[in-house]
Amino acid sequence: MEAIRVNDAEIPPADVAAEMQYHPAPSREAAWTEAATALVIRQLLLQEAARLGIVTEAGEEANTEEATIQALLAREIATPEPDEETCRRYWSANPAKFSTPDVYEAAHILFPAAPEDEAARAQAKQAASETIALLQADPRRFAELARERSACPSSANGGLLGQQSRGDLVSEIETFIMAMEEGQICPLPVATRYGYHVLRLDRLMRGESLPFDKAATLVARHLSTLSWQRAVSQYLRVLAGRARIEGLAFDAAMTPLVQ
Repeated sequence: MEAIRVNDAEIPPADVAAEMQYHPAPSREAAWTEAATALVIRQLLLQEAARLGIVTEAGEEANTEEATIQALLAREIATPEPDEETCRRYWSANPAKFSTPDVYEAAHILFPAAPEDEAARAQAKQAASETIALLQADPRRFAELARERSACPSSANGGLLGQQSRGDLVSEIETFIMAMEEGQICPLPVATRYGYHVLRLDRLMRGESLPFDKAATLVARHLSTLSWQRAVSQYLRVLAGRARIEGLAFDAAMTPLVQ
């Protein structure tokens, strides 16, 4: 791949490749685009800081470039704090956003397979399906089969994953968890990047919406974050509009700063 250029600064392919480890994505191409975008963003901000004469001094272990970027954003981005009426209106319209987390207890049996290994994934799926068939005949064998077959350390405890909150496990597993009934064994193998899982839901405690007096701080913080993200996205678009960017179709919305 050709080098990317931001005005007179070059971002070589090797730098993009090194950055890719920080941008997990469904495909190598997507990871490359996210990594390249992050490096272009960094260049835009550092060049603007240099133009404005922003200089920072960092300690021995600190990242001077990061400190410079933070100083630039602190100087250039200002957003108003939401008032109580705005917060209350947003809370009323989005009660599900401000609730105690869903908590669940589950167990699984993992048959490992790397995402790119089609043969291993086919074998893992078949093994998971066979295990589900055994459990449909006798659900009491779950712990036994977990100890015998699961590649997860939880196998030593019969596959038990302990108490988890929404977001603790990969989204594929939680999608099934939230659709299952307590005590149910999922009738299908659940695919994740780790392989295929046989899944059982033991207990599910749904979160409850918080009253405004308890949610007010969370609402204000959420609205402040949204406002800051919009301002940063707009600022980056302005910087990109002034710059000459070659080798990448730039999208300011893709930067981690506004996600």
